Amino acid sequence: MGIKYYKPTSPGRRFMQVLTFEELTSRNPERSLLIPLKKSGGRNNSGKITSRFRGGGHKQMYRIIDFKRDKYDVPARVASIEYDPIRTAFIALLHYSDGEKRYILAPYGLKVNDTVISSKTKELDILTGYAMPMKFIPSGSNIHNIELRAGQGGKIVRGAGTVAQLMAKEGDYAHVKLPSGEVRLIRLECMATIGQLSNIDNINISIGKAGRVRWFGRKPHNRGVSMNPVDHPHGGGEGKSGQGNPHPVSPSGVPSKGFKTRKPKFSDKYIVKDRRKK
Repeated sequence: MGIKYYKPTSPGRRFMQVLTFEELTSRNPERSLLIPLKKSGGRNNSGKITSRFRGGGHKQMYRIIDFKRDKYDVPARVASIEYDPIRTAFIALLHYSDGEKRYILAPYGLKVNDTVISSKTKELDILTGYAMPMKFIPSGSNIHNIELRAGQGGKIVRGAGTVAQLMAKEGDYAHVKLPSGEVRLIRLECMATIGQLSNIDNINISIGKAGRVRWFGRKPHNRGVSMNPVDHPHGGGEGKSGQGNPHPVSPSGVPSKGFKTRKPKFSDKYIVKDRRKK
């Protein structure tokens, strides 16, 4: 897929880039797989802002994605490759042989009229888009949409262009190298899909202007020193005041540079190689 560069007719256009979307084959989504998406503006059920700098953005409809791939041993034909405004990867519409329709994350190289299938009990061919437990996938294979618990549905490696590698199998666990460089143990009965995810050029896109970020529902991020003391520990003072060069902190007072906030998680024992340690 290529990247379109605009002529610099204005300062906002000068650095703006978009994808050419050559892989897409349909502009109209499947209506039976659409549900409305209500925006929260970063507010919780009490109306209090818990995620700052969220709001606005274009109206969107949510596409129901089959992350579980739990329609086993029923072949499906790829009807179309479509754009999904909710995520960076493209999605593929599957028409199963029994008449059911589902969306899945589209792997790179998947084309219209290709056949995909998923199985939980038998080994399949190692073809793009096929889904099966990792105990049936050969070591060294590229995979995505990986479950962390069997039957839960794919939770990791779901972004555009991402890919993980099944490095080895030992006992009841597989050693999976994630895009971040982390090597993690995942049980062999967990499902994964063969191949790398689509929209590889997404990482190379230049947003180009602030207004385009607003279309995504993200508002400007203002500094703590520009606020009042009631809003931020860095706020207040006459003029541009740093208040004696304090340590940078979050609005709640937690140090924001070098202060470790990660708590021990039950899944830490499954990390073989940490992504932070080079």
